[in-house]
Amino acid sequence: MKRPSKAARGGEPAAAAPARPGAPPQATFARLRALHPDAHCEIDHRSAFELLVATVLSAQTTDVLVNKVTPHLFGAYPDARALAGADPAEIGALLRRLGMGMFNQKARNIVGLARGLIERHGGEVPRTLAELVKLPGVGRKTANVVLGVAFGAPEGVVVDTHVQRLAQRLGWTTSDKPEQIERDLGALFPQRDRDMLSHTLVFHGRRICFARKPACGGCGISDACPSAFRAENVGRKPPRPPRRRDAQP
Repeated sequence: MKRPSKAARGGEPAAAAPARPGAPPQATFARLRALHPDAHCEIDHRSAFELLVATVLSAQTTDVLVNKVTPHLFGAYPDARALAGADPAEIGALLRRLGMGMFNQKARNIVGLARGLIERHGGEVPRTLAELVKLPGVGRKTANVVLGVAFGAPEGVVVDTHVQRLAQRLGWTTSDKPEQIERDLGALFPQRDRDMLSHTLVFHGRRICFARKPACGGCGISDACPSAFRAENVGRKPPRPPRRRDAQP
């Protein structure tokens, strides 16, 4: 009779099984697309301008909250010219009242980008990454969201926390730097796939491959994932050390 492991006897946990080699990225992506055929940008918008502003507002904020805030914002400031003429303090007060964090910084950013659109682009959203990232609050991620969703022409891959986590778990990158992850994904997937790649990974990350307790048992691609059933600490930021309190006299 085989002797039970230490883990079974209540002792030290057994070592994790070695990672399995992942399936070809294109094949895994095709299966993910089949699992999430409705994957799309979940930020509500009616124009490239609204998408740009809403994406800037989405930094460290849920899309759900952004979608609650923007009807009030765009009801009062419907276009770049109206927002460019606004007082950032008033915009900050509106964002704060609606429950958004970092409201002062975000207010300065969206008023500043609206003024940049008026001054340099005739009020229109530019269609290149180089021009977009010159606007306040707009980085590569935001620029590629706008280029992909509004214009169907992303220059790179949108790397948010979900994309970063899944790309690491699927073995598509070993980096934790968004810029390098974007390069790694760009080397694996052609431009035509890059917009939908991000939406699909975000959908899977929000619904199945959670940061904590990923649902590997209910995942339709677990057989192709090298991190399956051992993914809990893959692609997650290490916990912050507790703050030291000064000793009491």
